[in-house]
Amino acid sequence: MPRKLRQQRRGKGSNVYRKLPHTFDANVKYTPNRGSKIVGEVTGFFNSTGHTAPIMSVLYDDFSESTLLAPEGISVGDRVYIGYKSYGLGSVLKLSEIPKGVPIYNIEFRPGDGGRLVRTAGSSAFITAHNEGNVLVKLPSKTTISLDSECRAQLGIVSGGGFLEQPLVKAGKSYYIYHVLNRTWPTNRGVKMNPVDHPFGGKQHHKGKSSMTSRNAPPGRKVGHIAARRVGRRK
Repeated sequence: MPRKLRQQRRGKGSNVYRKLPHTFDANVKYTPNRGSKIVGEVTGFFNSTGHTAPIMSVLYDDFSESTLLAPEGISVGDRVYIGYKSYGLGSVLKLSEIPKGVPIYNIEFRPGDGGRLVRTAGSSAFITAHNEGNVLVKLPSKTTISLDSECRAQLGIVSGGGFLEQPLVKAGKSYYIYHVLNRTWPTNRGVKMNPVDHPFGGKQHHKGKSSMTSRNAPPGRKVGHIAARRVGRRK
């Protein structure tokens, strides 16, 4: 009897495919509401399992606390300004108030969502142009996108850069790195499996059939290009 596909096993939700508890519990979004002004002080740093960058704890003037992504160069006791036109490290400003060429991170995709873009350790983006009502931002992927000028971002470069430069030395370390991120590693290609384990399996080591699959295909066959809009090479 053939075994279940990887997609089927993941859908069952076994322990292999469940994230570790408290993996993504650190909330690094901007807690104050959009339009409010508040000043905080950095009280400490800690590492979060689900984040590649260090997290800083911030105590605000109203004695509330939150966690934010730490930029390079910030230290305990430094002030973080949210809503003020201050260019200190880690401060949160609207894109319309940030000059061109200043590195930014944790950028809002829509005004008020708390920050969704450029959050990986060592990454940063830059504003290339200010237009009426929107701002052009160059992401680390060299892609330029247009965002609402009311979107906010933090100033600086995400700390923790260069963490991938250290050699892993052994495969077991890679396994645990992917495990805490709720990813399975290593993963085998379907063409490398046996025919009983995958529709693309077999000793020929190539699919041997079309990779297009119907949207109504049974779970044991639903792999490849599911309900593809087109087929063939682009001219």
